[in-house]
Amino acid sequence: MSKNTDHLCIAVTGLNANDNPGPGIAVIRALRDELGDKIRIIGLAYENLEPGIFIGNQVDKTYKIPYPVAGTEALMNRMIYIQERENIDVLIPNFDAELNNFIKLAESLLAIGIHTFLPSLQQLANRDKINLKKFGDQHQFKVPDDFVIHKEAEIIKAADEFGYPLVVKGKFYEAYVAQNSNEAYKSFHKLYAKWGLPIIVQKFIKGTEINIAGLGDGKGNVLSAVAMRKLYITDKGKAWAGVTVEDEDLLTLAKNFAKASSWKGGFELEIMKDDKGDLYIMEINPRFPAWIYLTAAAGQNQPAALVKLALGQQVSEFKAYKSGKMFIRYAWDNIVDVEEFQKIAAFGER
Repeated sequence: MSKNTDHLCIAVTGLNANDNPGPGIAVIRALRDELGDKIRIIGLAYENLEPGIFIGNQVDKTYKIPYPVAGTEALMNRMIYIQERENIDVLIPNFDAELNNFIKLAESLLAIGIHTFLPSLQQLANRDKINLKKFGDQHQFKVPDDFVIHKEAEIIKAADEFGYPLVVKGKFYEAYVAQNSNEAYKSFHKLYAKWGLPIIVQKFIKGTEINIAGLGDGKGNVLSAVAMRKLYITDKGKAWAGVTVEDEDLLTLAKNFAKASSWKGGFELEIMKDDKGDLYIMEINPRFPAWIYLTAAAGQNQPAALVKLALGQQVSEFKAYKSGKMFIRYAWDNIVDVEEFQKIAAFGER
């Protein structure tokens, strides 16, 4: 059943905006570009100091929600409380770790009026880092060889197979290029402490880093795909500047991924293009990337299109976007009164 997009209430997670930013603020910017004052934005936060909580012209009200480890019952109870006060129309989750719970609750959320547009649990699992190589082999995608390890000692086997440098990845986020065994062990323990096991050790591919933000309709079609070449990369491997590029091979890869997976919702392909021009899929992220606002700036507003899909509206495939559009991320000191922080810390909403 479709609904008009006038005066919508949209909930968004991923409000952190540090050196490893969540996509939330970029998603909100894209929505406001398209829908303007027709929308009310509800921020859903996990921590008291997520910067998006305090950006008043972007987020209208924020509620804290329980960490994913608390499970679906705690999350659903909190969403019922929020829904009674806000009448949310669409929810856009933006963190990998929370998707499992939100997917499980999709029907229950719809029953209280909250629409989503999310992949299935099986789709989520198929592109997981620990399953990515298998997925690539099944569908003829180039994916670097890897080892999924549970012990530090297993790094030796990976190093013997791949040599150095190699890439050490956390199961949810973050990756480090290790030039030697000391760096590999250090990366293992750092990622283990933050994200737990397993750890993925991947063969290093030298080349140009390119990301593709896409939107799948759940029927095997990609409605939008925008490619971006990284221009500046942080020590956590995040793009701090990038530029849209026009490359038919990249768009074909996005279309082939959507067809192979029948992907439903936003996604990001992290690509390495080697000296031969071969495209290796390094990761497949199951949600919009932090640079998603660039898609709106280039002419394909993916977050706004996802809202329409969630509400049952027809969305036509985007045909083109502007190449040469750049984004350059920057830090900004946002000044707020401590009373505002105390509201979210004490009451769980602001």
